[in-house]
Order: sequence, then structure tokens, then C-alpha cells
Amino acid sequence: MTTASTILVPTLVEPHAHLDKAFLAERVHNPTGDLMGAINAMIEAAPSITYDDIVERATRAALLMYANGVTAIRSHADTSADDDMQSVRALLHVRDSLRDQICIQVCALMHWPTTGDGGAANRAALAEAIELGVDVIGGCPHLEDEPEASVDNFLATAAAANLPIDLHTDETLNPAMLTLEHLAKRVVATGFRQPVTASHCVSLGMHSEHRQHQVAQLVAEAGIHVIALPHTNLFLQGRSHQQAMPRALTAVKALRDAGVNVAAGADNLQDPFNPVGRGDPLETAALMVMSAHLLPEEALYTVTTAARLALGIGDDGSQLRIAAATVREAIAFGPAERAIVLRGEIRHEFQR
Repeated sequence: MTTASTILVPTLVEPHAHLDKAFLAERVHNPTGDLMGAINAMIEAAPSITYDDIVERATRAALLMYANGVTAIRSHADTSADDDMQSVRALLHVRDSLRDQICIQVCALMHWPTTGDGGAANRAALAEAIELGVDVIGGCPHLEDEPEASVDNFLATAAAANLPIDLHTDETLNPAMLTLEHLAKRVVATGFRQPVTASHCVSLGMHSEHRQHQVAQLVAEAGIHVIALPHTNLFLQGRSHQQAMPRALTAVKALRDAGVNVAAGADNLQDPFNPVGRGDPLETAALMVMSAHLLPEEALYTVTTAARLALGIGDDGSQLRIAAATVREAIAFGPAERAIVLRGEIRHEFQR
């Protein structure tokens, strides 16, 4: 596409990435195509993945996003008692080496269990990740045997470390799993002071509108940011629902109606969790238009201002110049011609 018109929008943000897994699709296969298939595939492949490998792929992914106009990324880093902090160390290196171009936050994504005697080693690993300098604490309570206890532990650990929390929350179509409600209640009850983000929140979309609004009100009261992740959830979820297949998104409308800050991210990039993706939040915005019924301007907001709010980094004044006549056109075409503009001056110009 060629156009004489350009628009200025806020620079793009990727609020939920897994840079340590990027570009593994050709090497690590997911035979079942679902969430546990991807997790098991990564566990099996782990011995073949090195520190240098992670640094190379993560750097390549981050620079691809930067060339698309992304100036801030939150990346989760696999963290467990079994991996010698390899992903954490690698992503902290990438964070520091690219800090002049991109603001990268590293979130320690805890493997489970994290509760009881069986979780002691993983809790020690989290303590080590905090000592190494991660920016955010995360985990997957819905995959634990004691999901609510896991939520409580994460909040207590984050409070002690004075760090934000970003939990993979209810990444399932099972409506009986709704830790989001417990998280909201505990944030309010404990007076947790750091920013709280709940990513995925898929099961909320399986409830009645009345129940969605009940939970959304609690989430709003707690000030929790929610990140919808259409790429990966559309790919992984719903395979057992061949009739009336769900979209596997959170209850975007109910959350927005309640005043919750709803951002959107791509999650995975060409790996067992999502074999496609271009590292471009405009692609995410397009999926939010089609799958969440947002208008183009609303969809752009989820990958710019809303995502920046979720990361707690505020507006740095940078803008993205895109070769398009309107926001709708920019989302539809995803033009290659882009430039990062700061205080009226072009900082970087890209022509992919």
C-alpha cells in the first residue's frame, strides 16, 4: 500500500510477551494444539535451549517489535527450581542491552506448584529471581492444586518485595475456575499497593452477563488491569467446543463498562503457543476489532494508552508516524512505513 497521508498516534506497547520462547515454532511442535500441549512441548524441549539461544531470539523479537513502533514491552520469563534462572538471566540481559531503545519489563513467570511443601523449591527460585532484579512477579494460579492459596502467596511475596504483580489468570474455558474474583477481593482486603494485572481471564467470558458484571465491578474496585490476549487464546482454546465454538476472550465489554482498564497483547510469537504473529500491536488491534467487537480507535487504545497504564510507565511523549490516512486504515493495512517521533523530531524511521 502507498499513501501520501500519515497519522500520528501514541507509540505502541506490547504488554504481554514471552520473548524467551519467540521463534521456536519450527523447533518445538505442539501436536495437540492446546495449552497443555504447548507447555509439555516446552518442557520436553528445555534441555536443547541455551542461554545464548534465548538472548538471540529474544533480542530479535524485541527489535522486530521496535521496528513496528513498540517502545515498551513486558515479557514473562519462565522461572522454576529446575532451570538455573536461565530465562530470567537472559531476559534481564536483553532488557539492559536494549534499554536505550525499548523499555522492557521482566516478569518472573513461576512454574507450579508454589504452595505447600511441594512448592518450596519454586518459592526459593522466585526469591532468587527477585534478587536478580526482575521487575514484576507472575505465575499461573489456575494451574495449581490450590489456586486461591497461590494467589495469596503471590500477593504476599510481591508486597514484601514491593513489586507489581501480573498473573496468568483463568486461562481456561472452565467457568468453575474463576480466580480473578478471589484476586480482586484479596487486593482490596489486603490493601495491596503495587499495580496488579490479570492476563487472559478467559473463563470470565463463559459466564452469564450478570455474573460477568458482578466480577467486573470487583475488578474495577480493586484497580486491576486486565490484558486480553486474542492471538494465543484464539489458537489454543476452544478445540473441544466444535459446536458454538467460543472466542476464548475475556469479557471485554463487561470489564470496560465497569471502568476496568483493558489492554491487549499478542502473548506468544511464532512458538508452540502461537505459530504465527508479526510482533506488531496493530495486528493485535485488528484482532480486537474482529473478536472483541471494538471500534478501531478503541482497539488502538488497548495497545497504546491502556497498555502503557497496565505497565505503569505513563506517557513518555513519543509518537508513532504511520503511513495511513486514518486509524482504521492503519490497523487494516499495517503499513511498513513508520517512524518514532519525539518532541517533533524523528528519532527512528523504519521501512521493513
